[in-house]
Amino acid sequence: MVAFKVADVEQFVAQPDPGKPVVLVFGPDAGLVRERADALVRSAVNDPRDPFALALLEGDALADAPERLVEEAHTVPLFGGRRAILVKAGSRNFIASVARLLAAPPGFDCRIVIEAGDLRRGAPLRTLCEREKIVAALPCYADSARELARLIDEEMRRAGMSIAADARALLVSLIGGDRRASRSEIEKLALYAVGGKSIKVEDVMAVVTDATVPALDAMIDAAFAGRANDVEINFNKVRSSGTSANTMAAAAVRQATALHRFRIAVDSGSPIDDVIKRATPAVHFSRERAVRTALQTWSPGRLERLIGQLGDAMLEVRKNSDLAYLIIQRALLSIAVAARRGE
Repeated sequence: MVAFKVADVEQFVAQPDPGKPVVLVFGPDAGLVRERADALVRSAVNDPRDPFALALLEGDALADAPERLVEEAHTVPLFGGRRAILVKAGSRNFIASVARLLAAPPGFDCRIVIEAGDLRRGAPLRTLCEREKIVAALPCYADSARELARLIDEEMRRAGMSIAADARALLVSLIGGDRRASRSEIEKLALYAVGGKSIKVEDVMAVVTDATVPALDAMIDAAFAGRANDVEINFNKVRSSGTSANTMAAAAVRQATALHRFRIAVDSGSPIDDVIKRATPAVHFSRERAVRTALQTWSPGRLERLIGQLGDAMLEVRKNSDLAYLIIQRALLSIAVAARRGE
């Protein structure tokens, strides 16, 4: 079996084993799957834009013509040189095409990269590839907090900038779940802060947001305002829209962090309405009433404890994908109950 451990995947992508010319890249993190597949293709050919060097095949098409993959794998480039084939899995089963390829594998000057989705253990394509010695099966799971911190530092070095420790911790809590989306948010943050030397918490709060449906804001506001029924109603809307449990958790952490900052300002003597009006990023007028209620309910100490609890919940969401929605739903309802009781 040639199923790679998570810790070994990056090493293989950086230095692919020529003895494994066929690579299956799969997992729930679609952005990471795409990023690693692209990296493997780029390292296999001199110019990925050259149609004679790179062939793009759709898995659905191979389901109707299973012999085509073998034919492409053994095609000699018109002008010589290395060659790569990128297969993008679709909704149809093309395992017969892969089986034919493995029975007649390509030479070491041709790499076949199969880009698939989240293949559970026992899925036919994953099982076939994991048992073949010439195939590297590379799982792509959501980044851990440590991996996200490393990704942030990598992008900061590339931009010639640094990031404060508290800003990094906040940013880690707001991204994750999809590598490409995370990288895009980090790059956007670096662009926003261009000209400065260090990124601070204020920069992260001003830039990093989630592209989510309005129901997400309503759900988070309802939780912190103590409206459990509204949490339930909006949770179902948010989930049915395709929003990930990780995104919900990140939104809750972001709101708790913002409320903590606002509450400290209120305790320092600033009127609640003034704090809300001066907030950065701005609080939409439709959310002001809920935010005001939350600020009247939560103390800085309670919010600090809650931020820690939400951090634990985010970790559980990432570790238990099958129970992720249930975990964050319970966390939000617990927030609503605590707000209602003033605990």
